[in-house]
Amino acid sequence: MALLSVQNVVKIFGELTALSGVDFDVAARQFHGLVGPNGSGKSTLMKCIAGAETPTQGSIHFDDADITADPPHRRARHGLSIKFQITSVLPALSVYDNVLMALQARGSTWSLMRSASRAALHDSVMDALDRFRLVDRADDLAGILSHGQQQWLEIAMALAPQPKLLLLDEPTAGMSLEERRVTGELLMPIRDTCSLVIVEHDLDFIRDICDVITVLDQGAVIGSGTVEEIQNNQRVQEVYLSRV
Repeated sequence: MALLSVQNVVKIFGELTALSGVDFDVAARQFHGLVGPNGSGKSTLMKCIAGAETPTQGSIHFDDADITADPPHRRARHGLSIKFQITSVLPALSVYDNVLMALQARGSTWSLMRSASRAALHDSVMDALDRFRLVDRADDLAGILSHGQQQWLEIAMALAPQPKLLLLDEPTAGMSLEERRVTGELLMPIRDTCSLVIVEHDLDFIRDICDVITVLDQGAVIGSGTVEEIQNNQRVQEVYLSRV
């Protein structure tokens, strides 16, 4: 059974149909790439999965639960985490405190009132920073990190609560080639515990890390399969030759 199952999802904004009967499944511990031309519905689908938008029609199941109408915080408690394209780290706080706050958000109000969570979460914070090569920057303000490091920090924040599924929306946008390469290296180890859905325009990056790729065009799925299957899909080739 799929960890995430999107069934016949339709999303309509006024006279615009952004998604038209999308079926989309993600298996446990699978890296799943979501690609397509601009305006194909990728971001809308991600927002429906994350809870930022509610489907007009269809259903979304995650870890055996129907989350179609659940708000984002309830989806997070189920084990779903997301990092959108625009970095949302808190620049006036230290790198350490950004990760700490991401972990504290999952704790109880009582633990926060007693200020007991900082000491209890210290090892988890340091582990998250170590995984994303930020331990040496723990005491620095997040706002002075490079763009790539801020992206890594936000991914570390999204992964710190140990989600079952991570959604990433164009995580390498604005990165150098070397930063993109390192980002792929940093993401690979999470496969042991977490599934990944990633929207990315860098097709080489997608090919390097993903097990399955799903292609959207004009709000509909036009192909889904392994990298080789997608590369040999005639419909996908036609769309990319004509629109990308």
